[in-house]
Amino acid sequence: MLDTGSTGFMLVCTMLVLLMTPGLAFFYGGLSRRKNVVNTMVMIFAVIGIVGVAWVVCGWSFAYGGDGSLPFFGGLDQIGCLSAVNDMVAEAQAVPTAFAVLADQGALAVDPALGAAYPALLDVVFQMAFAMITCAIVTGAVAGRMKFGAVCAFVAVWVIVVYAPLAHMVWGGEGSLIGEMIGALDFAGGDVVHISSGLTGLILCLMLGRRKGFAVMSYRPHNVPFVALGAALLWFGWFGFNAGSEFAADGVAALALLNTAAASAAGVLSWMVVERVRVGKCTLVGAATGLVAGLVAITPAAGFVEPWAAVVMGLIVSPVVYLAISQAKRRLGYDDALDAFGCHCVGGVVGGVLTGLFCVPGLSWTDHGGLLYTGDWTLLGAQVLGILVTIAFVAVADMVLALIVRACFKGSLRVSAEQEASGLDVAVHGESAYPAYLGLD
Repeated sequence: MLDTGSTGFMLVCTMLVLLMTPGLAFFYGGLSRRKNVVNTMVMIFAVIGIVGVAWVVCGWSFAYGGDGSLPFFGGLDQIGCLSAVNDMVAEAQAVPTAFAVLADQGALAVDPALGAAYPALLDVVFQMAFAMITCAIVTGAVAGRMKFGAVCAFVAVWVIVVYAPLAHMVWGGEGSLIGEMIGALDFAGGDVVHISSGLTGLILCLMLGRRKGFAVMSYRPHNVPFVALGAALLWFGWFGFNAGSEFAADGVAALALLNTAAASAAGVLSWMVVERVRVGKCTLVGAATGLVAGLVAITPAAGFVEPWAAVVMGLIVSPVVYLAISQAKRRLGYDDALDAFGCHCVGGVVGGVLTGLFCVPGLSWTDHGGLLYTGDWTLLGAQVLGILVTIAFVAVADMVLALIVRACFKGSLRVSAEQEASGLDVAVHGESAYPAYLGLD
């Protein structure tokens, strides 16, 4: 029988996670330059379309299909989610009431126990929303200079050949490389979502080269209220992102919810203190970035740590991310336009490592707890190894895929110098975010 409480809980969490991707469009749109607002936001809406279709066609199958015998790949048995449809048809023919059909459904659940708790098709949508926000984060690194068609082509393949296999390696259950063999913990996506997307953004921006005027002129957010609105939507959606990753309305989901609030609050405060010390002022963009940094750090640990540890994680991550964005980027010379790498990859690494330190033994998915509680380095070592495997897999796959896409676009992923100078909104999309008012608009 379905657990109606968990079903309702997962419905709400799924809708919250779906909200995060358009929320990111506002966040990135506000951070971008005025002449590239539409391009920055439409890339994210294109991700919604591309990933939504790709996930139903084969992404879900590649990530969570099969019998768990392969450490890198789910399988082909759930292509097009046909198994779910066939099972629902069979149930409808055998049982006369719609309620009974839903009560017995659960064909696609990763864990058979979950199939009895809520409809497994709901999990397909929940995981689709994760894939959407992951791909959308990547676009921030290349804002203002990558061909729109190349972005679409890259995302369409990346979600299938990089994201889905990585999700299987971490969350694929028995036989999965990172989650089972290595024994690394990732509650809601430190490896799968944040490290993968941030690192992919870094690789793409390195292949594209710097924006014109980088390190010479100042790139300031053109619309600070947009940034705050986007951060608020991300914050709201993140509660479904982390709490929903428990897949049940229980105490661990409540713990993940509290930890998410605590870490994000600590991240805001920590960032504001760092800004006050470094530049003498606290900014709204800085506070919003600290909020996101705290959310990123707690993601891999949300259901594994106590609330006091969540606060500590939020306090630690903001200074690290601040230095990555303000110092490392300038000194190393990479042009991560909207700091996808600095915030998500660096923050994800911090969160993953600290999970190995603060994980409560009784909450761990493995036989090992955090170093702080057990004095055992096993889990911390597994966390580091899992992160290294994620980085290696994503980096190699990204470089190969980017080279293929570049070859398909006449040897260049980058827009022309004229388009970059005039702005991509009008040049590529034929519309402006702020057209002049002449009485005809």
